[in-house]
Amino acid sequence: MTMDPLVLLTDVDQATEALIRTASDLDPTVVSTPSLLPGWTVGHVLTHVARNADALTRLLTGARTGTAAGAYAPGQRAEEIEAGADRPLREQIADIRSSHDRFADACAAMPAEAWPFRLEFIGMSAAGIPWIRLREVEVHHVDLALGHTPADWSDAFALRLLKELVTGSRGPAMVLRPFGIEHALTIGDAAGAPVVSGPTKSIAAWLAGRGDGADLTVSPEGELPTPTRWT
Repeated sequence: MTMDPLVLLTDVDQATEALIRTASDLDPTVVSTPSLLPGWTVGHVLTHVARNADALTRLLTGARTGTAAGAYAPGQRAEEIEAGADRPLREQIADIRSSHDRFADACAAMPAEAWPFRLEFIGMSAAGIPWIRLREVEVHHVDLALGHTPADWSDAFALRLLKELVTGSRGPAMVLRPFGIEHALTIGDAAGAPVVSGPTKSIAAWLAGRGDGADLTVSPEGELPTPTRWT
């Protein structure tokens, strides 16, 4: 049975509110400080979170109306992020909240028959959009470098993110053994590949480029492989 896409919307609501709480408690000058993303300030990340919600809303609208909509026009993503990065913190927070409300409304307006509509822009059906939004909010909350870390992710989110990263990885071959997970996860050819073990959240964060892997072990003993960073 396929999960109802709206089941994840509660998680998206909670993740968005958590990010807003983090931003609301900060000095307004924080928007100009560096984030964990190279070349991006906190303001860039906050603006991206808002514009991503609008982009996914456009995709939902396309699925609902049966049109081949794109999330962004050529160059739109970078232009909008740069244009909004220096706005006051209060405006950034209001923008995230209002763009989230538009996204939630678009989800609620989707009839059941529209969720299977395939969107070439994301290479999957519209049913994957609530997960995409949750992933964006949770990972970029970490990127703000303002106290929210992968340790704050739920176990369910970390495991789903890990499985997605493994499926889409083009990085070096390795076998992953998260604690408490019965079956190993494999990237590339398992024959002779190093085995990386550790907490699920730590492995997911490391594969996503949001953790240093300090609490992971590798066998045979040696350096951890260098994964391809998710952006």
